Amino acid sequence: MTLRDHGKGELVKLFVWDLHGVLEQGNDQAVIDISNEVLATFGYEQRFGYEDGRRLYGHKWYEYFDFLLPNETHHRHLELQDACFTLSEERPDLQYRWMKPTPHVTSVLDAIAVHHQQIVISNTRPGTLDMFLKLLELTDYFLPGRAFAVDQHVLDVKTTKRDVLAGYLVGQHAFEEIVIVGDSASDMRLAEVAGGTTYLFAHPDFAFRNCSADFRIRDLREVLQRI
Repeated sequence: MTLRDHGKGELVKLFVWDLHGVLEQGNDQAVIDISNEVLATFGYEQRFGYEDGRRLYGHKWYEYFDFLLPNETHHRHLELQDACFTLSEERPDLQYRWMKPTPHVTSVLDAIAVHHQQIVISNTRPGTLDMFLKLLELTDYFLPGRAFAVDQHVLDVKTTKRDVLAGYLVGQHAFEEIVIVGDSASDMRLAEVAGGTTYLFAHPDFAFRNCSADFRIRDLREVLQRI
């Protein structure tokens, strides 16, 4: 894999990637294992099933606990969420058991990197984003300055993915096209920042989210039509 410094005279596109559910698969199961470990530590008898992981995937982590423990306070849901993040960083084996790259991700990123720029914007914490990229062996594609964590798991966070993309575009030369690949409505709304082509992705055994997109795909290789 070779990353190029693209000159200003080239017609360069910017590919904007989401991480979870797009560049990786299996995190929905890892989330359940981590959540159940935390529930046991806090003394709860309730447990999530892997079907809950599919049903709740894409929600903030504290919302999982709101679903399972509706009689507990919001403060407790946030405590459980914080414990999950801590455990996921302390016990990466819980991630390694399930999480792996999406099929064809390396060949797709390689093909794009030859001619264009790529960034990843993820709704996770900076520490866990670094861990995920290392686990998936994707760090070479998203070097510092091209991997952005937007921690939106707490209510007072003001920064959004759109803010991150807008900030990244400041001072950049004009891109021929911006291509956005994600699995949620918030990913598709990134086109509101500076236009672009949107790809809504879903793994074969997941339903597409209910939102507008230029294309709906289940194979990342379809994105290569934009290069």
